[in-house]
Amino acid sequence: MKKLLAIFLLAVSGVQAAAAVEIQDVTSPGGIKAWLVEEHSIPFVSLELRFKGGGNLDLDGKRGATNLMTGLLEEGTGDLDSRAFAKARDSLAASFGFDVGADTVSVSARFLTETQDQAMGLLHQALVAPNFDEASLERVRQQVLTGIRSSQTDPNDIAGREFALQVYGDHPYATPYEGTAESVTALTRDDIVTAHKNALALDRVYVSAVGDITAEQLGTLLDKLLAGLPETGAPAPGPATLTFDGKTTVKPFETPQSVALFAQPGMERDDPDYFAAYILNQILGGSGFDSRLMTEVREKRGLTYGIGTYLIPRDYAELWLGQVASANDKVADAISVVRDEWSKLAKDGVTQEELDQAKTYLTGAYPLRFDSNAAIADILVGMQMDDLPISYVETRNDNVNAVTLEQINRVAAELLKPDELTFMVVGQPAGL
Repeated sequence: MKKLLAIFLLAVSGVQAAAAVEIQDVTSPGGIKAWLVEEHSIPFVSLELRFKGGGNLDLDGKRGATNLMTGLLEEGTGDLDSRAFAKARDSLAASFGFDVGADTVSVSARFLTETQDQAMGLLHQALVAPNFDEASLERVRQQVLTGIRSSQTDPNDIAGREFALQVYGDHPYATPYEGTAESVTALTRDDIVTAHKNALALDRVYVSAVGDITAEQLGTLLDKLLAGLPETGAPAPGPATLTFDGKTTVKPFETPQSVALFAQPGMERDDPDYFAAYILNQILGGSGFDSRLMTEVREKRGLTYGIGTYLIPRDYAELWLGQVASANDKVADAISVVRDEWSKLAKDGVTQEELDQAKTYLTGAYPLRFDSNAAIADILVGMQMDDLPISYVETRNDNVNAVTLEQINRVAAELLKPDELTFMVVGQPAGL
């Protein structure tokens, strides 16, 4: 299946040009599916792999295992230790990135056409047969523990942890995928090997590639790159049961500025009203300085430097989440304004002017995301994980523009739930 679309490709030299390109739906001889944009003007390829599951696949009592495992993927394979691996990679002018989140393990690769075979051979070894040697394990473990200790004194991190515990109950989302100092310290090499087998499996991989490679070449590459990974991984957790009590909870912490997270139930990505909700969020607390919350909380009252809201359709939970930081003596006022604006929007909806302004911003900003091969590859793999069609790149702005005032105000009345808007405040807030 092929679709034509106009997007921006950014050459390695930095010269940007608009080009009509094809997104191809590719299936390798071995059955691995991928999306491809061929761009042969520069001998360079960006490759993105996503393994669904991420930190959610940690076994009971092994929190942080998937995160620690991912950090060890570039620490050596075969007879290459971490330094030799880095030297081999750099000698090929290639770059590899390994990352983990609650829902995914991400692998990014950038490589030249002329060294493609060697670069992909090296990446294959890192993915399929990492050494996980004890010296590297202890070094990366200490790096993770340093980050965990640092997060204990960061009000934003504390707010995130406390809020997750309150909202997600006993779901894996309730605890940080990085683990705790205790859980990470207790992890063994066997735990890391198990996490590797559970997370990097062929039944949960999504792939996109952009650059100097054909569909046939990509299929061959993927079969070789992923050969040796298990067919299936660990089972995914079920949906989270969310708790929003509508209250404001304070976690005392000595700091001159309080951090507040707030949320209510969100919306699934495939809901027919998602675009209306997406625009509604932009009007309420989206990017830029024109949102209602930015206007009311910052511009009119000077209660914060910044405030934002986000629709978060996670794999196993949907939230409408927001965050604001304010001086301890002002945060209560900021929360009051947020609650008021939430209620006003639910009751009165938005104006045609607000809707038109949000549409203009969202449709104008969208093409700017396609500013490099790597960015395009990242977008395409994300689309696959969200079960969006190839045509989405062409139709996305049409879907935004199709939202009517009647629809968005119906969604505001149905989706916004002021009584369930729940706050977690970390700091020394006055009046709370």
